[in-house]
Amino acid sequence: MCFSDDVTLHLTLVVSCLFLFIGFKHFWKKGNLPPGPTPLPILGNYLQLSNGDIVKSLLKLSEKYGDVFTVYLGSRPVIVVTGYKSVKEVYVDRGDDFLARGDMPSFDFDYKNYGIAFTSNMDRWRELRRFSLSTMRNFGIGKRNTEDRIQEEALCLVTELRKTKESLVEPRQYISKAACNVLFCIMFGNRHDYEDEELLNVLSLISSTFVLVSSRWGQLYEMFPWIMRFIPGRHQNIFVYMKKLLQFVEKRVEMNRKTLDENNPGNFVDAFLIKMEKENTNPKTEYHLTNLVNSTLQIFFAGVETISTTLTYSLLLIMKYPDILAKVHKEIDKVIGRERCPKIQDKNQMPFTDAVLHEIQRFIDLLPMGVPRKTTKDITYRGYSIPMHTNVFPMLSSVLKDPICFPYPNEFNPKNFLDENNQFKKNDAFMPLASGKRICLGEGLVRMELFILLVSILQNFNLKSPVPPEDLDTTPDISGLGNFPKQYKMAFIPR
Repeated sequence: MCFSDDVTLHLTLVVSCLFLFIGFKHFWKKGNLPPGPTPLPILGNYLQLSNGDIVKSLLKLSEKYGDVFTVYLGSRPVIVVTGYKSVKEVYVDRGDDFLARGDMPSFDFDYKNYGIAFTSNMDRWRELRRFSLSTMRNFGIGKRNTEDRIQEEALCLVTELRKTKESLVEPRQYISKAACNVLFCIMFGNRHDYEDEELLNVLSLISSTFVLVSSRWGQLYEMFPWIMRFIPGRHQNIFVYMKKLLQFVEKRVEMNRKTLDENNPGNFVDAFLIKMEKENTNPKTEYHLTNLVNSTLQIFFAGVETISTTLTYSLLLIMKYPDILAKVHKEIDKVIGRERCPKIQDKNQMPFTDAVLHEIQRFIDLLPMGVPRKTTKDITYRGYSIPMHTNVFPMLSSVLKDPICFPYPNEFNPKNFLDENNQFKKNDAFMPLASGKRICLGEGLVRMELFILLVSILQNFNLKSPVPPEDLDTTPDISGLGNFPKQYKMAFIPR
């Protein structure tokens, strides 16, 4: 970020604080919360978290205050939980106490508590999750199942990569199109050509939104949402992009409504529209247009971004470690060969590749702070009194790099998931997309897509970097809600 941006950012903070100081007659009630750095009036712990990398800042604070501590984002207290045992307690052992969705102002402004992923209404969440899980299991509906869709898209992706003719390209632009098309099929019932303007526009909006939310501007908005909403800055584009995405989904829903065959639903939107018609006399129903649009965008957004970033990071890591690529190539040739498309059951015979896939997800640490939770009632936790609706950050980064759970926590090493016989070894601390009742809805889809798409690429290509492998930088370019790799170029060399 340039100097002028830094000045603008801090001036924005000063103005924000002045407005907040005028409007606030009441500050925080500390009560008996876990210990943490002393917050300042209005600012909270901004000074401890303002270096542009909130993840590192929070992990650094845990070294002083322990596995469970409190920070203030502005005047909002947040309980930060680190380490496998503590995070597992939040997700699983006492999951019902921490089951509500936490505040995410950057998204909450547009979603307004509707949809499946960002609602704090527990009855709404339970009903929509039950429906969505059942519906997602059925897709593809009819003649084609989900694996068929992914395999077909993998073939399209390989075809597009061959067209690059070994030239240097940015891989994300191809990977994200494949990931987006899989979700297009499941949610709306069709895919798009890779040069389709609508596909490219949606991908740009999703990526730009997620990057902005994770940036310093996004972090500042998360701390001071009620005043930052009215302050100029890059964060304002979040709402512009989100509005366009919601409008896109509204348009697609209307297209599906016009072609709907109630006896043969072909995708998630069709199934929801049918459910809406069945429930149209129930005044308390959760099956209405607002929940349909918001749920569809939330599932679509998360699925596209998760796969796109994970696969982009995957190719960078595998290029950096050519010995690992050689072993994966050997296993692919032995189990699958080079003629047929990979299928998910192949993974059972490919322990090293499976370990590599798990290690990629562990190492890149896609959602380092997890997705915020809230307490569902007043609770006692570790001897502290935590009120109902208190925000909680389960720091997934601290779990995926917990030295108690992984022998090589800070290096990329597939041995983290291999036993002494070089067979795949499960690890309960592997929770890249959370754990428990509120785990990512599409976690199974992510696993399937990651395996089929990545193995299809490696089955057909060698990977070539324009710089020596040892010079490839795998540290995140941005680290906030998500970790994003630095931009890089590579060539796909046919095998």
